[in-house]
Formats: sequence, structure tokens, C-alpha cells
Amino acid sequence: MDTSLVLYNSLNGKKETFKPIIPNNVGMYVCGPTVYSKVHLGNCRTFISFDLIFRYLQHLGYNVRYVRNITDAGHLENDADEGEDRIAKKARLESIEPMEVVQRYTVDFRNTMAQFNALVPSIEPTATGHILEQIELIKDIIKKEYAYEVNGSVYFDVIKFNKDIPYGKLSGRNIKDLIHNTRSLEGQSDKKNPQDFALWKKAEPLHILRWPSPWSDGFPGWHLECTAMSTKYLGTQFDIHGGGMDLKFPHHECEIAQAESIHKKSQSIACNNTSPANIWMHANMLTLNGNKMAKSTGNNILPAEMFSGENSLFKKSFSPMVVRFFMLQAHYRSIVDLSESALVASEKGFQRLIQGLSKIDTLPIGDKSTGFDLNLWQNKCYAAMNDDFNSPLLIAHLFDAVKYINSLANGLQKINKTDLNKLSKLMNSFFFDVLGLLNT
Repeated sequence: MDTSLVLYNSLNGKKETFKPIIPNNVGMYVCGPTVYSKVHLGNCRTFISFDLIFRYLQHLGYNVRYVRNITDAGHLENDADEGEDRIAKKARLESIEPMEVVQRYTVDFRNTMAQFNALVPSIEPTATGHILEQIELIKDIIKKEYAYEVNGSVYFDVIKFNKDIPYGKLSGRNIKDLIHNTRSLEGQSDKKNPQDFALWKKAEPLHILRWPSPWSDGFPGWHLECTAMSTKYLGTQFDIHGGGMDLKFPHHECEIAQAESIHKKSQSIACNNTSPANIWMHANMLTLNGNKMAKSTGNNILPAEMFSGENSLFKKSFSPMVVRFFMLQAHYRSIVDLSESALVASEKGFQRLIQGLSKIDTLPIGDKSTGFDLNLWQNKCYAAMNDDFNSPLLIAHLFDAVKYINSLANGLQKINKTDLNKLSKLMNSFFFDVLGLLNT
């Protein structure tokens, strides 16, 4: 059986054989939620995708350190360097402390992921718990002359950085195009260039979330926290960095620039990969009835609303396992549309697998096995998952096994004890351990 694992690397747009930096060990960092509201299904799809990846890496015998952060400060409402902190804004609107907002929605996120049977990460650090690390990174970037301070705020100098190390390698964006397509600042900002991004922002008088720093009382930029936490727990070079497709630019692009500027990787630019992670992976979007999910348009549904059936979009409720199964029936890099007809079909398919699993222990044992090449089937299952975690193809192979199980139950085929034990072990392993499904 070929156990080589091939992953799609967003950094070069190619599939490549996975070779961990330290044999038998994997360091994986995934950008977690900003905890200012209830987690929506689009977020859940990303985390379910990386839960599958985490599970399968463990299944192959890797010792995985899975780091997924909690953003509890620094993420401004327009994803840029202006506007109000999302958590502080929620706290103001609800007349509660910002850390109450953080606690409420962190608990909601963890409870929701538990309902989806997602494994808990190895480490779940927070942005506010790593302010000192972020300040030290800023000092390093300033020392390398890739950042500048203006009126208490510190900005990353993208134009200067690009002269030494190309900026835009992940998203494929050319710095000239970025300059051309960005409106001029017209004196409205302290930035030298519109493309520059904040490493530290001086807090306005009414800004609640603030910390002392060498530059001002303020807060770190959104992009900085992930660089601080990923490198602290996984080192300056690690195996996998993941997140949603929407984070590729600017968030992940800025992460790469920060890390490269600190470690001065310009001298190794001839290498294929100078980013902090060897492989960048991105889960694609979840749409709803053919349109992008958005709270502003009402084309949005929360996990709890799906589980309870208390919503105006669907006629019935769907269990967390049916929703998880539905998501896994699409490849993590493909866009998948959430609709009632698709969910109903997934529910029927999920029940077929459950029924097939329930029959295994009652199957009659024969002297020899007929009608099914178990070794070939096993190889197909592993080949599917080894090809960039192709869960829909794995599920198709599980349905093939259920057909065989039904034929055994009806006396149309035979299976010996050794093969029955192997079939039972493999089916349970792929269904429960790898896909992370439960018999509910």
C-alpha cells in the first residue's frame, strides 16, 4: 500500500509530496475565529476541513501539534487598519466588558465545534495572551528596517520590503498592481504607502482594549498575532499553515512578509519556499442557496438554527453529523452550496452508511471470501485520502463497501472471519476516526 501523502500547496499552486521537517512529526497552524459573535457555518466548514486533516495525519501515525488561535483583540471591523475593534464594538453595543464578549463567544465556538465532533487542538492560544511576544516581533522588524513608527503607531513598510523580498507570493498579487489599484491616502493616514499595514495601533482615548508599548498605549495589528503564536509554538519554519480562502490576502500574505522580514530570508530567495510554513492550505467557501453567506442580506444561518430547525430557510432540522457529512462530501478546496435538497440527500446517504455499519457484526461467516477485493478497496481508500485529503472519494468507496455488506447480509456473497474482522476495522476507522462521524 502506497502511504505517500500528496498535498496541494497554495504557495505554488501545485500538489507536492508531504515531507515533514522533523520525521514523524507535524506542526500545523490554523487561523481561528474572531470571537465577537456566534460562529457561522462558513467558519465551521473551515475548521471541520482542518479537523479532517488533523485526524488523518494522526491516523497515519504522525505526532501532530495542531495550533489554532483565538483572536480576541486587534481585528478591526473592516479587516484593514481603520475602524473599531470588533470585540470592543460588540461590548459597547451590549454594555458589557470586552472580555465578557470574548468569553461568551469563545464558549459558543467550542461548544459548536464539539457538536460537530471536532477534536480539540493541541494548543489554542489567544492574541491577548501574547502581547509581549508581538511587541518583541515589532522591535525586531523595526531593527531590520522594515517598519516605521508614526504618532505612536507602527506600520510595516511593504514597498521597502518588496525591494529585498518579493511581496505577494501567496496570492500572486504584483506590488505594481497593488499600488495601481489602491486609492491614495490624501493625508488621511499616517502610512507612507496605502499598501503598508499596521503592526501596532495607538489607541484612541475611548478605545477599551489597550496595552503599554514602547510606542504608545495601543493594540497589535491583526496580522501580527498569528506570526507571534505560530512561530512561538511551532518554530520559525513549520510544516502546514491553514485557514479559510478569504484569509489568503491580505492576512496570510502579511504573515509571510512579517516572518520573512524578521528572519531576513532574502539571502535564500533562490529556494522555492522562504515563507514560515512549507505548505499553505486553504479551505474554500460555503455558500447558501447559491449565494455567499452574509448576515447583512439575511442569507445566513447559524449551526444551532440548523440543528433545532428554528429557521426560515429549511423545512426541517438537520443533525450536526448530517451537516458534517454534507461538508465532507465535497473536497475542502471546492466551493460547496448549502441547500435543503443537498442536505436531505446527505441525510439519506449518512443513514445508509450507519445501517451498513450496524450490519457488520451480524454477518454470516463463510470459509472463503467472494465478490469483493478487500485489499484493493483498502488501497483505494488510502489513495483517496493521500491525494490531498479527498474525502468525497473516500466516502464513495465506503458506499461501495456498504453494497458488499448488504450483499453479504442477503446471502449473495461470502466472507471469511479474517476478512470480516479487517472490513469491520477499516470501516469503523474511516467512518469514526478519519471522517470524525458519530452514530447519531
